[in-house]
Amino acid sequence: MSHLRIAVLNAAHQDKNTTRNFRRELDASLSEFDATDGTVPDDFDYDGAVVTGSRSSVYWDEEWIQSVKTWVDEAIDRGLPFLGVCWGHQLLADVLEGTVDDMGVYEVGYSEIEHTGDSRLFEGIDETFTAFTSHSDAVTSLPPGAEPLAENEYSNHGFRKDRVFGVQFHPEYDSKTARDLVLRKDLSEDRRESILAEITPENYQKSCEAKLVFENFLEFVREVQAEDVASVAESADAATRVSGSD
Repeated sequence: MSHLRIAVLNAAHQDKNTTRNFRRELDASLSEFDATDGTVPDDFDYDGAVVTGSRSSVYWDEEWIQSVKTWVDEAIDRGLPFLGVCWGHQLLADVLEGTVDDMGVYEVGYSEIEHTGDSRLFEGIDETFTAFTSHSDAVTSLPPGAEPLAENEYSNHGFRKDRVFGVQFHPEYDSKTARDLVLRKDLSEDRRESILAEITPENYQKSCEAKLVFENFLEFVREVQAEDVASVAESADAATRVSGSD
């Protein structure tokens, strides 16, 4: 089976952990674009796309953010499947006319999250699962027609609209990424030490279940491919029948 071609819009301000994590978790042929310098794909010749996390906010008035939104908006219109993670989740919601706001609190560390149990994206994942989180913005209103998929006491943690999925948590994080993030955040000493103490092999292992969202997304992309091929073949067959009846 040929590898899927996935565009990765990396909004992590050149954080090497992000590149390493997504290359490890996405079993596909990846084309990575540094979104924070305004780089987006020149075309839409991909099987799907992923938008990463970022330390920026989607509602900031920055040129590179608008460039990403413009490309994403057209790609969605063309039917490209998307997965957004953290900032990517928020950006996709924003592009689809949802609302993203500052929560007024900062969720960081290993969190328990619940999903609805009937989503393709969460297939094989327990309805209550553990994942690493790091965000102070949240999707406060889902896009019109979007389906909520996951949540906890802080915010929505997952949605779907047509071929677009977003997750607020970080399924791609390994322990090094989690520690590096906590060490550079502006936290009280007590809170920093408390979160660092939670970054254990046991908690990381529990969080690995959430990584299934990547495998499930790629399987969804393959299903979309098969549907599109079947649709084209059906249209061609219908056109042949019409032509033959002339």
